[in-house]
Amino acid sequence: GFTPADLEVFRTLGQMLGETIGKIRTSTGDPGGFRGSSPAAAAIREQIIKYAIEEEPVLLLRETGSGKNHIAELIHHTSGRNGKFVAVHTPSIPETLLESELFGHKKGAFTGATENKAGLVGQAEGGTLFLDEIAEIPLSFQAKLLQLIDVKKYRALGDANERTADVRIVAATNRNLEQEVENKMFRQDLFYRLNVLPVEIPPLRDRKEDIPA
Repeated sequence: GFTPADLEVFRTLGQMLGETIGKIRTSTGDPGGFRGSSPAAAAIREQIIKYAIEEEPVLLLRETGSGKNHIAELIHHTSGRNGKFVAVHTPSIPETLLESELFGHKKGAFTGATENKAGLVGQAEGGTLFLDEIAEIPLSFQAKLLQLIDVKKYRALGDANERTADVRIVAATNRNLEQEVENKMFRQDLFYRLNVLPVEIPPLRDRKEDIPA
């Protein structure tokens, strides 16, 4: 059974989580929450609370420049994960460097690799990895990303050994991924793994009452 000390820890954690959830649920203008008084904003706040404590990937579907990063951070902070929140803007990373940037590399793995380097996945250990504009990830790398999500395993460039990753994945896109799958630009199996907990966020023009917040 649990000791009195264990029960006290559970009580304190429950209280802290309750306070965080309360803040998110009631925040209409608080920078710590998702702003807005519209029914859509309230529904998104409920989704953030519900999805934060899950382990499956969250997929944010919305237009470019509409605060995806903020929602991803909220999910991370509400989750209680102890590691860092690491955001990756995938279009800004050249295809040839993507694997090294995400997974890291060993010294001598390629010309210019003069020392071991931890990748962004390693930096997010115990925390959340936010992959913005996920549709921009090239097909050549999508299978490795699928393995990371499916079995929490990855391999740094030049390393013979697989590593285990304790990271929560949050991804975002402004594209129609189903259409990308049809066009053979995005793997169907990766789409299915990412689309477990989708959050569709309507643009501000469709919820004008949220503009003041």
